[in-house]
Amino acid sequence: MNQKEKVLGYLPSERPTAWKLFLYALQQVVVMFPATVTVALITGFQVSTTIFASGLATLCFVFITEGKIPLYYGSSFSYLTAVAGLVTSQSIMEKLSPEAAAQLEAWKAGASAVLPTEAVQYAQFGIVMSGLVSIAAGLLIKVSGPRAVETILPPTITGPVAMIIGLTLAGNALGDAYAGSATWKGGLGGVLLVSLSTLLSTILFSRYLKGFLGQLPLLLGAAVGCLVAYIVYVAGGSTPESNLFDVMTVSEVVSASTWKLGDGSFFALPAFSLPKASLEAVLAIMPVAIATIPESTAHMYQLDVYVNNLAEQKGKEKTDFVKLLDRNLIGDGLCDMIAGVVGGPAGTNYGENISTMAITKVFSTSVLVVASIVAMLVSCFTPLITAIYGIPTAVIGGLEIYLFGAIAAQGIAIMIDKQCDMFSSKNIAVIATIMVVGLGGQYYFGGNIPFPGFSGGIPCIAGAAISGILLNLLLSIGEKKES
Repeated sequence: MNQKEKVLGYLPSERPTAWKLFLYALQQVVVMFPATVTVALITGFQVSTTIFASGLATLCFVFITEGKIPLYYGSSFSYLTAVAGLVTSQSIMEKLSPEAAAQLEAWKAGASAVLPTEAVQYAQFGIVMSGLVSIAAGLLIKVSGPRAVETILPPTITGPVAMIIGLTLAGNALGDAYAGSATWKGGLGGVLLVSLSTLLSTILFSRYLKGFLGQLPLLLGAAVGCLVAYIVYVAGGSTPESNLFDVMTVSEVVSASTWKLGDGSFFALPAFSLPKASLEAVLAIMPVAIATIPESTAHMYQLDVYVNNLAEQKGKEKTDFVKLLDRNLIGDGLCDMIAGVVGGPAGTNYGENISTMAITKVFSTSVLVVASIVAMLVSCFTPLITAIYGIPTAVIGGLEIYLFGAIAAQGIAIMIDKQCDMFSSKNIAVIATIMVVGLGGQYYFGGNIPFPGFSGGIPCIAGAAISGILLNLLLSIGEKKES
């Protein structure tokens, strides 16, 4: 028993000491930040509002699930095409004021980084309504029981879905690892020095550091990357051409702030806005929520593997996370509504944060509560959001190579843990179809698979998941179940 008490890690109900709690939470924020901010930048949503919505939704999710499910809510890439197609559609453009229409045209031309608030408000309505899809799925599972999950979403589907979630992001990871700043002129060598030092130090920290420091490999790896970037900057003469740190001006950060103190250089509230009803928004955005259901299910299988492994090492009672799937989906849907109401993009729980928890063995929901509060505070204090936004893209890329690969590895772990028969022709067919549709859709079609009746195409993860579900059900007809 003494040996079990020495096992490092925290289960969802356990709480680290105050200073450890803060550092673990800060690590979760750093991990969440790149993808969530990227979604905001691509869709034209306000960065500060997006970060605030992410923190608020996570905080609400913890309370909705009574602290039993350690998941962080962030902006989802699945909605990118749907949102872009909606706000640039003729039906929405006709509803905008002349000033908003001009700003929208500037955004389309790349001359403006953010959408007009009026356009965002229509998208918000679709995001709020999309939450009903996840809630309905959660209620259906609650009524029909976990057996329905095992039938419709067995490990041979959730495992490969988790794998393609990580692998479809591999291009983003390498792209960021090779990216300099807007002013960088120092060549590829300096960029790779920063990204590779981040990656290797993170791996070495996670492998060789023991005790408390061994649970902060991503935070320490990011610090090493930033230090190397600073050395490169000084060695290059401290000029803009040798600077890999991204620079965001105060005016860019607070351009649409709801309220700011003075010029907003220290404190400014995010750009909150309320949704505007639109049938077009419902039709464009609501169906995309189907894509996040298999993703959320895969995340629950991941937690089931890693949390219960830690519980076994500590001699504690295990948790059947599959039985909590209904609560997870209902919470996910409510979080979409919460994010949509304040002006943030639609989202889902994050594989990156699960990877961080799996690597560090810190699954404490108390950490996620503090992380959500930190995220909301960061969104209001201009120097903080400027500092985090300034983290070199190459540093983010180094972290992403590890994190996105870990997500894919967790998909394999799901199938191993659930003892999937890899010699079954049915299982091979389902897994093969999911993998090829998901990866092929990403790397041949750019993430959205063309399909009749869908003007923007079907997101590759959704297409892969739906293909796997339908094929699995088809091949299960007449199958005899073991007692």
